Amino acid sequence: MGSNLREYNDEYYLSTGYQLLQDIMLPDILVKPFGSFLLKTFRKNILENDNFPEPPTEGWILPENWYSRINDILRTYTVIKYLDGVEFLIGKIRSLCEEIGKDFECTFEAREVGYYAVHLYTREEFEIPRMDWDTIKVSTLIEIQLTTQLQEVIRKLLHKYYEEKRLLPVQTERMWQWDYRSDEFATNYLGHILEVGCQ
Repeated sequence: MGSNLREYNDEYYLSTGYQLLQDIMLPDILVKPFGSFLLKTFRKNILENDNFPEPPTEGWILPENWYSRINDILRTYTVIKYLDGVEFLIGKIRSLCEEIGKDFECTFEAREVGYYAVHLYTREEFEIPRMDWDTIKVSTLIEIQLTTQLQEVIRKLLHKYYEEKRLLPVQTERMWQWDYRSDEFATNYLGHILEVGCQ
């Protein structure tokens, strides 16, 4: 995909008169830090598991399966200037995956706390070292996140709040939308107002 970004940007520009991307540089490939990775297994196994203390519906995420079950160990991130450019780039990436025979999944993430992004997934096989110094081949998802320039600004402003919040157990006593004195009310409505007001 990276080598095609300039071509996609130019095609979008000829069609709309606007640049597609905030930056045409190749996006960085990020590896999920181990602490964040381990925390995600805890969230999936415990905090977000409605069946706890029984296993989650799809089974426990454990060392023997976590490379194939955690979907963002390898990921990259692309910021698109405007909302219609997201659909445009999804189509380009889907076509590219079909050309080279790779799996392609697409999910539109929109959470009530104000997070908006598209998560694209493709799968690749990697050799992973084992404790006995041998290796094992594991099919792992690679995540490509697409978001708008405005949502990227909101994410940077509110990221620390969301990271702290996701570690807490879900509270259902009173919905945040009605608790106007809470930090959650102010933070979430800021995200919504900025996103809706600038589309």
